[in-house]
Amino acid sequence: MKALEGMAAQSTSQPGFGPADAAQDQTQPHGQVRYRRHQASSRWAKSAHLYRGTVSHVRQEPFHYQFRHRTYYWLVDLDDMPRPPWYLRPLAGFKAKDHMGGPGSSTKESISAFVAKHGVDVSGSRFLMLCHARVFGYVFNPLTVFWCLDKDRLQCVVAEVHNTYGQRHRYFLRTDDQGRAEVDKVFYVSPFNPVDGYYRMRLPLPGRRLRIAVQLNRPDGSAFTAGLSGRRQRASTFALLAAAFRHPFSTVAVSAGIRWHGIRLYARRLPVMPRPKRAPQEGQS
Repeated sequence: MKALEGMAAQSTSQPGFGPADAAQDQTQPHGQVRYRRHQASSRWAKSAHLYRGTVSHVRQEPFHYQFRHRTYYWLVDLDDMPRPPWYLRPLAGFKAKDHMGGPGSSTKESISAFVAKHGVDVSGSRFLMLCHARVFGYVFNPLTVFWCLDKDRLQCVVAEVHNTYGQRHRYFLRTDDQGRAEVDKVFYVSPFNPVDGYYRMRLPLPGRRLRIAVQLNRPDGSAFTAGLSGRRQRASTFALLAAAFRHPFSTVAVSAGIRWHGIRLYARRLPVMPRPKRAPQEGQS
């Protein structure tokens, strides 16, 4: 786990990727968190926040390759989704079909059913979701994170992974008091990594800062690490317009960036792994 923490710290220019930083916003006993709903300055986004920051990828084998780009994410409460006025809707669209779920079900209904199948009592639960919103009708979320909360107690975390082939998969996680968990990789994501090995994930509930790290460890010892860091802003008309101005067409840039770096890796003769046939995970749309 030290390797994961070290790589995550290198993936961000901000210090404090550790328990001391988390303690600023969360209580430390296992499963206990404190997430305060800050009063936003816009009525259409009372419970929502924006995190403007940096996404980084680091590949160590068979050669070193890394990149970073700036973007912004939303943290929303599925019980109190943003309802932007008409003139902001092109910059902040949220649709259930952008995430896994059966036809006609809401995102909360889908995620509630998923965690209930893993033995979580969701009768009094609420969910926070970290994701990209639709911008001018388009969105691509390589990773969406759901935190399931019962009052101030963290019950579980769900990492929903999307690949560029239109497939999706959810990983159910029981994290420790620092937001860490391990899970076997069972889903094809990158054409340059086979479906083997396991993930070490660090997904603490965001506070004033967002610090997420995902490390893929493979049987041959190679590793790939992705990190996401950012600072919280109250969601408001001004904050959204400022983020959109600094990062125009942000969701298109995410998708285009993945393909551009894929071309560069292919040009360096990184072997391409065939995509296995797989049955979709239950509830996938």
